[in-house]
Amino acid sequence: MTVTESAEARAEDNERRQSLSTAAARQLATTTKSVPQMQSITSRWLLRVLPWVQADGGTYRVNRRLTYTVGDGRVTFVSTGTDVSVIPAELAELPLLRGFDDETVLRALADRFVQQTYEAGDVIVEFGSPSDQAFLIAHGKVCKIGPGQYGNETTLGVLANGDHFGDKTLADPEDIWEYTVKALTSCTVLMLPQQAFDEVYESSEALQRQVADFRAGRLAPQNDYGEAAIDLASGHDGEPDLPGTFVDYELSPREYELSVAQTVLRVHSRVADLYNKPMNQVEQQLRLTIEALRERQEHELINNLDFGLLNNAAVEQRIHTRSGPPTPDDLDDLLATVWKEPTVFLAHPRTIAAFGRECSARGVYPSNVDFFGQQVPAWRGVPILPCNKIGVSDTRTSSILLLRAGEKNQGVVGLHQTGLPDEFEPGLSVRFMGINDKAIISYLVTAYYSAAVLVPDALGILENVEIGR
Repeated sequence: MTVTESAEARAEDNERRQSLSTAAARQLATTTKSVPQMQSITSRWLLRVLPWVQADGGTYRVNRRLTYTVGDGRVTFVSTGTDVSVIPAELAELPLLRGFDDETVLRALADRFVQQTYEAGDVIVEFGSPSDQAFLIAHGKVCKIGPGQYGNETTLGVLANGDHFGDKTLADPEDIWEYTVKALTSCTVLMLPQQAFDEVYESSEALQRQVADFRAGRLAPQNDYGEAAIDLASGHDGEPDLPGTFVDYELSPREYELSVAQTVLRVHSRVADLYNKPMNQVEQQLRLTIEALRERQEHELINNLDFGLLNNAAVEQRIHTRSGPPTPDDLDDLLATVWKEPTVFLAHPRTIAAFGRECSARGVYPSNVDFFGQQVPAWRGVPILPCNKIGVSDTRTSSILLLRAGEKNQGVVGLHQTGLPDEFEPGLSVRFMGINDKAIISYLVTAYYSAAVLVPDALGILENVEIGR
């Protein structure tokens, strides 16, 4: 259609129209507006669930009983193409070598590991056979299977990247495997033969002392959690000598310093002066800026390398799925790690959907519970809350967190400091910075925060959850 034809068509339409068009009428109408919307705003359940503790001086110290466990218990590797090798110093994470720091000996041991690959279903070691090897899992997932009480098999646990087994038996060449280890997925492992270990052992007096101490059990008495034991007597009769004891503390307790998220909000004075009806421009700019800061705060509480929950769970509190997807059995296993008054599960929305599919496939339907006035899904009465700050990998795997919250419960707490200068919200300040020579008003928006895990069993993680099946 040409421009002339279009104009003629509009003229004919105006001749036929008997009332004012809506397009013309809209010029005199008052438009109803919404406040500015932002899609990245989420429910931020973690910020709502955590009890917030005042951290005066910007630091929070977690005092604990003396614990003898050192390191994270997992081994780290380096890869060159398809070749994998263990970092020598990481061998000190093995129970047999815990605390051993002779770099020359550790390097000699690391050089003697042999790389092996297994496919899903392959048996790596078999119950009853001589235990003359140590294994490090570089990639993949394996299952430990032992004899049950009545002749059937029982699952003893699932091991994955960084885990290890068999190192203790190197101290006793006469040992046999007390369980079977079977590959659940394709696996790359590093194996140290007994003979290779003995070669290094015979040439190193330091390693001989280390093994002798391990065999003799020359460790300080401790409870099941690795804490210094408290000697007690019970069930006795008469007047026996009662044990004397004391409760020892960590000499170097961990201190959490408040982290910071900041930005400078800039608004032109002309906008602030002239364009404030029906909404205040500075208020809306500030509202959305604070929303973005709070989103970043929750992301840091989950992912920060120093205090983020994903990076602060103890190794014994990290478990793996039995088959890959998140099943009811896996969440039961996770509940067994945080069994003392668990507060909430946290998972990516797609992980929650994957769990729902697994439940539907089994004919199991999780109930809902009322939480903060909302109906949310729950498992065994524990709410399952969505948190998109828990990442999903390129291979469609994620994690599920389970935590116990609160200082009184020896759980997980959020840290902040209130009473800040120009405080706008608890732990968040908005400070006027002035107007520059371009008539731009600046505000410094700052949030201070951190999180602390008071005892290790307050936080559990189900790792490498497959959500793409």
